[in-house]
Amino acid sequence: MKVLQILVVLAAVSLSGCGYTLAGRGAYLPAYIHRIGLPQFTNATSIIDVDRRITEHVRAELVGRGKYTIVPDTTGVDAVLSGDILSVTLTPAAFNNQSQATRYALTLTAKVEFKDLKANKVVWSNPSMQYREEFDVSTATTGGDVQAFLGQDVNALERVATEFARALVSAILEAF
Repeated sequence: MKVLQILVVLAAVSLSGCGYTLAGRGAYLPAYIHRIGLPQFTNATSIIDVDRRITEHVRAELVGRGKYTIVPDTTGVDAVLSGDILSVTLTPAAFNNQSQATRYALTLTAKVEFKDLKANKVVWSNPSMQYREEFDVSTATTGGDVQAFLGQDVNALERVATEFARALVSAILEAF
């Protein structure tokens, strides 16, 4: 009889699993949030169009999660996601034998806040959220100038906007 009890306990333990789940499957937000206002981010930089691109990518990332209706208004919504792009910087990250930069790091810094309007409280915020990505360059003509760099690599800002939006939405929905 004792052996049978041990076998039952072992079977139950083995069927219960390890308890781990995949991250990113749930949502940290209250269940009543369905409609999110996402006005265009403000742009405190000299980079033209960065605010529009970031906002579009954040909107697309939220819509891609499938649970939320995203509108550009701040009225008639359950929550509001607002952001200010504070800076976009370019710094050399690697050099060749002639001490010329061959790789640059583009860093975008933004102040972001997600506010639950029903509960009238901030659910998530980051006053200096950063996203950094490195890019190889074919010439050294950028000299650290962000506008010149983005002119040479037109996809750089697009890639940064995509990854920044993914990181932001994940942080909000998964409460990181």
